[in-house]
Amino acid sequence: MKILLIEDEIELQKSIKQYLEMEGNVLEIASDYSKAEQKISLYDYDCILVDITLPNGSGLDLIKEIKLKKSKAGVIIISAKNSLDDKIYGLDLGADDYLPKPFHLSELNSRIKALIRRKNFDGNLEIIVNEIKILPNERSVFVNDKNVILTSKEYDLLLYFIANKNRVVSKNALAEHLWGDNADRLDNFDFIYNHVKNLRKKLLEKKCEDYLQTIYGIGYNFKTQE
Repeated sequence: MKILLIEDEIELQKSIKQYLEMEGNVLEIASDYSKAEQKISLYDYDCILVDITLPNGSGLDLIKEIKLKKSKAGVIIISAKNSLDDKIYGLDLGADDYLPKPFHLSELNSRIKALIRRKNFDGNLEIIVNEIKILPNERSVFVNDKNVILTSKEYDLLLYFIANKNRVVSKNALAEHLWGDNADRLDNFDFIYNHVKNLRKKLLEKKCEDYLQTIYGIGYNFKTQE
């Protein structure tokens, strides 16, 4: 998944980035209010981690911006400013969770995964779409109870398609989700076609229905209903 970390402590940035990327995520970083505001206005994320106390502004004001944009991103406040008033205010503004510093990275990772499950998959530990079953905690995929071996990018691609099933997803959105904010500067998205082709091939080999539809000139639709 694609995560935005809004945090000005450099060492904590590095630790969170290393841990969450090892878990298969794409992580973008903003070290101050202005940079965070810019990223929120330009790009989409699955989850946004927000510190309250930032250079040039407050993370609470950023949460207001996120909600004004009607972003679908989950929001977790991570802050050493652990007053009850800040916690209540942040949650009232629309944050989904609050994790006080210091915290274990494994707990942060678990909270992110739980939040994504609640927002996209009704909180289920297993994601089932017809003959496809996904176990997110294991990053495993099964079709007709047969294991499908996917690369990390193919897995993320499938999960993104299922989270957005029956909706047209642009190539640009796919590129940003899988490769980060700078993907919009690439000359072409041929690599997206190759990953989609390989994913489709592996699913079909396990007798999966061909849900992936190419919308020429735009992107793809993972269509599971008429």
